[in-house]
Amino acid sequence: MIAQVFTKQNRALYFFLSLLFGLGTHGLQAQKGPVNTKRGLAVQGYDVVSYFNGKAQKGTSDYTVKWEGNTYQFTSAEQRDAFKTNPDKFLPQYGGYCAYAMAVKGNKVPVNPETFEIRNGKLYLFYNKWINNTLESWLEEGPEKLVGQADKNWKSHLK
Repeated sequence: MIAQVFTKQNRALYFFLSLLFGLGTHGLQAQKGPVNTKRGLAVQGYDVVSYFNGKAQKGTSDYTVKWEGNTYQFTSAEQRDAFKTNPDKFLPQYGGYCAYAMAVKGNKVPVNPETFEIRNGKLYLFYNKWINNTLESWLEEGPEKLVGQADKNWKSHLK
C-alpha cells in the first residue's frame, strides 16, 4: 500500500513539474521577433545554410521553405533539408537585422547579406554600404561585448 501511494505521489509530482516546465518553455519558444525581409524573402533570398559553409550564396525559388511565416531560399535540396532538420541552427541573429546597429542603438537596420560573421556557431549579418561597413566596427569594438548588448536590445523587439 505504501509503495502504491509513493508511486502515485511521484506521478503527480512528475506531472506537475512537467506541466510547469512545459509552460515555461512554451512561453520562451512563443516569443517571436520581427524578421528582416525584402520582396517577401528572409535574408534577401540568401541561403542561410551556405553561410556555415563559409560563403554567402543566393538561393533559388526552386528550393524554398516557409518557416514561421517567412520564406527562405536555398541553393540545393540538401541545403534546404539541412535547414528543415534544424532551423534554429541556421537562422541569423536579431531577425537578420544588422548585429552592430542592434548592439549600439537597438535599431533594426537592413543588411548587406554578403557581409556576415559566424561566431560561436551563430550567424550575424551587417550593414555595408558606401564607406560604412559595420562588420569592421563590430570587430574593432569587440564582438564579445557587443553580442551581449545586442542580445539585451533585441529583447525589446520580441513579441
